[in-house]
Amino acid sequence: MSLQGILWGLLWLFQAVAQDGDQDFQPSFIHMSGTMVTASLTNSHADTFSLTVADDKTGMLPRSDCSGRNRTDDWNLQVTHQGNVSRVTVALTRHLQLCVPNITDCCVEALCLLQSLQVSACQGTKLVARLLIQAEIYANTSSGNLTEKIEENATVIPNQVFHPLGSCPCNLTAGACDVQCCCDEDCTPEMKQLFEGSCFEGVFGGDVNPPFDQLCSVKSGILAPDWFPFLCVQSSLNNSPFLGYFYDGSTSSSQASSFKLPLQTTPGKPSNGYKQGDPILTVHNDYFTVPQPFIAGSCARNAPVSFLQNIEAKCAATCKEAESIMSTIAINSGVGDNIKPEVTYQERSSTPLPCAEHECRNVSFAEDYIIVWEGKRIKELKIKILYGRMCPEEAITQKFTVTFVSANATSMEEFSGNPGYQLGKPVRGTNLTSSAPLTSLKLWKPVGENLCSSANLTPLLFGFNSISGCIMEVSLADNCTQLREDVAAQLNSLVQVSHIGKRGNACRNISDDWVEVLRLNASSSTNTSEGSLRGICPEVPAHLNIQIITADVGAIEGIPQEEILGVQLSFSTMTWQVRCALACPENVTFLPISAAVQFIKVPAQPPVPKTRFQINYTEYDCRRNDVCWPELFYPMTRYYTGEPYSHTLAKGLVLVFFILLAVVLSGPWNGILRLWNKL
Repeated sequence: MSLQGILWGLLWLFQAVAQDGDQDFQPSFIHMSGTMVTASLTNSHADTFSLTVADDKTGMLPRSDCSGRNRTDDWNLQVTHQGNVSRVTVALTRHLQLCVPNITDCCVEALCLLQSLQVSACQGTKLVARLLIQAEIYANTSSGNLTEKIEENATVIPNQVFHPLGSCPCNLTAGACDVQCCCDEDCTPEMKQLFEGSCFEGVFGGDVNPPFDQLCSVKSGILAPDWFPFLCVQSSLNNSPFLGYFYDGSTSSSQASSFKLPLQTTPGKPSNGYKQGDPILTVHNDYFTVPQPFIAGSCARNAPVSFLQNIEAKCAATCKEAESIMSTIAINSGVGDNIKPEVTYQERSSTPLPCAEHECRNVSFAEDYIIVWEGKRIKELKIKILYGRMCPEEAITQKFTVTFVSANATSMEEFSGNPGYQLGKPVRGTNLTSSAPLTSLKLWKPVGENLCSSANLTPLLFGFNSISGCIMEVSLADNCTQLREDVAAQLNSLVQVSHIGKRGNACRNISDDWVEVLRLNASSSTNTSEGSLRGICPEVPAHLNIQIITADVGAIEGIPQEEILGVQLSFSTMTWQVRCALACPENVTFLPISAAVQFIKVPAQPPVPKTRFQINYTEYDCRRNDVCWPELFYPMTRYYTGEPYSHTLAKGLVLVFFILLAVVLSGPWNGILRLWNKL
């Protein structure tokens, strides 16, 4: 094959891989170095598979063929089906061997085969997926085909359990004898006699398996304590932690590796309904998906929808990605019924500008999914789709929302828990003195230049400590009193409620469901100086502190229920000073302001007061010291639940018996007995 043909073939492969498709093989491109490769095609309705090979001269692959024929003599295509998974096997049928005398049809060079293959999967006459294979096979890699014996020198690595690689670590000089290194083979017997009594010991000296002192087989001398025979370790020398020795146990796990992906990846049908967090399935036993953002702001177009978890996502899309994305497939109710969606289409009224190319039609700009549920099943699915036209060169931001509504709800009002608050739900608030609807505490969500005048607001979420801020425009013509009032008004706009709901399902008509918001005004007195210089104002309330006190007040079905006990607002002041002061180019400057939210969880019951012993003798406090003497006999107490108390007590008494026996047989006790006998 010519070099030009190879380059054309590689260029065609790269162009084919870059094409987009609804379905694809896994993997979709294979670099083949053996005689057989396999690939899988999941969720496909393909009925014919064809195999073609690139032209040897031009390197170009023919057009996709849906005839179901194998258009090459050297390759074999085999397809097996298992459920909705098609497994394709491509194998080489010719023999690969290097040329020797009296043999024809052989490989002249080591690189015997360099071809480009294409497997086409079709549904009727429509191409649904393709598999690209770059075969690069060498003659000496095919086992069992070589007729002559190849002799080559191979480095044999010994078994490290019995022959460690680092047998003589102190041999630092090649071709010379290292002093005190008795394992150095460059040292003659005469040289070793000079330092034979002072050789390096341990790992560095080559003694890679010295028995450690805790072994029962070690016959230590006077350094062994009297209790050594009772507390020694029985272990084999092959299980040594030193250099070159590894444990070669007789037991090993026979289970398959957990990193292997199963061939069948289709989810199973729900039998007893959905529970919170389960993925919702369609009638075809596939995941019900809605585009959702993931890493670095990108959007996954096939992200599953979880049961009882609302979604609000914005995804940037081109004309091709946004066209025909509207999903109206029926879903599984969770108990076997098919739920057909009620789809409402709304066309965008705005007329786009004339396009340079052919405009895109039926482009989805927004999709709202309302799922009505009851218990563990889904009862209704309502979809509202906003579509329209756009030019191919434009880019839009699509909006997707998924809202779960209980079948027993009388309105579309979303609770933050039932009854206790759920983590991550908005904190409910209202003004009991007015008829305004229920709302929530807010935080800034800056956009653009981070100005307070253009910043958006986002709900304050339960259980998440957070901080937000923005930049406020300040006129140098205002006095300090006016500045303080404007900043306080800007901060108070985040909390435009008088009461906060104790529970996630707080009802407006029940006064006991609400707790009053305590406001501590900024510390400003009438004697506060206005500032002797232009651009200096003391005690400006530039930071808002929102402290919310919560507690666990009970549990429902084992799930703790959290309530809000109190809310307090306070201000932190600062001295604001403009750097330019008298020489500002404009009459407007900027002041950064911020707001912080802190959730403080208090115990439902007051803690047990400390005793005088715990206060005075802190060295016995296990929470303040590394050594905890009171827990020395922890296994013998009622707090230990690792095994039955009777077994623990019996083992403890046996341990006490051995300790007493060791004391009786110890050296000091023997001395006392000998002294007693002398008396």
